[in-house]
Amino acid sequence: MADINISHPPMEQLQDLEYCIDSNPPWPETILLGFQNYLLMLGTTVMIPTMLVPLMGGTNGEKIRVIQTLQFVSGLNTLLQALFGTRLPTVIGGSFAYVIPILYIIDDSSLQKITDPHDRFIHSMRAIQGALIIASSIQIILGFSQLWGIFSRFFSPLGMAPVIGLVGLGLFQRGFPSVGDCVEIGLPMLILLIGLSQYAKNYRPFKDIPIFERFPVVISMLAIWVFATILTGAGAYNHRPARTQISCRTDRANLISSAPWFKFPYPLEWGPPTFNAGHAVAMMAAVLVSLAESTGGYVAASRLAIATPPPANVLSRGIGWQGVAILLDGLYGTLTGSTVSVENIGLLGFTRVGSRRVVQISAAFMIFFSLLGKFGAVFASIPFPIFAALYCVLFGLITSVGISFLQFTNMNSIRNLTIVGLSLFLGISVPQYFDNTLATSGRGPVRSDAGWFNAFLNTIFMSPPLVGMLVSVLLDNTVDVVKAKRDRGMPWWVKFRTFRGDSRNEEFYTLPFNLNRFFPPT
Repeated sequence: MADINISHPPMEQLQDLEYCIDSNPPWPETILLGFQNYLLMLGTTVMIPTMLVPLMGGTNGEKIRVIQTLQFVSGLNTLLQALFGTRLPTVIGGSFAYVIPILYIIDDSSLQKITDPHDRFIHSMRAIQGALIIASSIQIILGFSQLWGIFSRFFSPLGMAPVIGLVGLGLFQRGFPSVGDCVEIGLPMLILLIGLSQYAKNYRPFKDIPIFERFPVVISMLAIWVFATILTGAGAYNHRPARTQISCRTDRANLISSAPWFKFPYPLEWGPPTFNAGHAVAMMAAVLVSLAESTGGYVAASRLAIATPPPANVLSRGIGWQGVAILLDGLYGTLTGSTVSVENIGLLGFTRVGSRRVVQISAAFMIFFSLLGKFGAVFASIPFPIFAALYCVLFGLITSVGISFLQFTNMNSIRNLTIVGLSLFLGISVPQYFDNTLATSGRGPVRSDAGWFNAFLNTIFMSPPLVGMLVSVLLDNTVDVVKAKRDRGMPWWVKFRTFRGDSRNEEFYTLPFNLNRFFPPT
């Protein structure tokens, strides 16, 4: 066979990112990049309460209170994770993984028999809070005990590639299907975003600032938001179906009129949580899903921040602080639990800025606008198809980051091809089966007499990253393990298992305020 020139050998770090985890853009750029991260996380922050609060009997006023609380706690959790957790530039926000257990709690017969809508909302919220508080113990224990770090010894580049890929690919339903809900807004947003970021990125109207490369999200969002406001004001949606109005209008849900000018969220503002064993067990499934999603998210973020993959003790530390985040969700009453924001991880690569400081500034914006209710509600009125267009690009980028880990493995091996292919296929196919069954019958495939058991298993198997992790890690550690050690990418991966395995780890992951003296790497 003729010699082939390999022009792109495997590389540990991406080469065309401009700012890594501990380097910072100039302050004006940093602040605007932080605001861009804040705008991006609003999609999930608004969508989850919009979907769930009415089912609980809540009003528009209660919906905006939940949105404000979720923003506030997301800001706190993001700061805690960036300071004391993995220290990676990741946003910690609300997660759709908790929706199935939450719906199970909302449908509890003891809550449904409450006739007054306001009382039913309060009691439902307290039940959800109690379930989150108990379930958070899973990540707190697995993280701070270093058990998750020990389990991470079973990870390899081959096993993690499909997991990270499914963190992005598994969210495909929040992409173009939601763009299609209001195509006259979503499609222009998608086209403008790609045009600015890919074709106009080298055009610099202001000196040396690459505004179209650095700020395509905020420019595109504001432009299409103004366009959507004009369409709404001109009466384009006055006689359209209700679903179209919900997706397209910028004055939907009376968020602005219902929001207070100032509100400071505080723990237990909905009253004391109530505790139920069935609710807690069901919620634990969502916490396990969040565990798998966040593990893939942290590894992806490390690559996009030009850092080494997080060592076992750092990954475990981050999971422990994420458990604290879920505990705070339960105490404050955010309605849902926390996980790593996948879209914000994608934004690291999209803007070529992996700076930790940018994410810390975005956390400050979350807290600030959660306190000033009217201003926060203005941004929360952005139509969801605008976010869905962003998701098409950013979730796709995360998928490709996962695939990039395969460069460290032997993809000429049938063993490896089988494991990756099966993990990706089942990671999409199994959750799709569970989702289709739930959509057509109103119940998932698991239908025992124990509702908590049904909610637990249905939640587990509706998560693409968790299904993919179960398949890839199991097969990768049981099929020809000894023979395939080099093919799995272990010679490259093994040095990142421990904190002292690579000298760069100290630069990226050392705790601030000299705290490593009290919490030395294990």
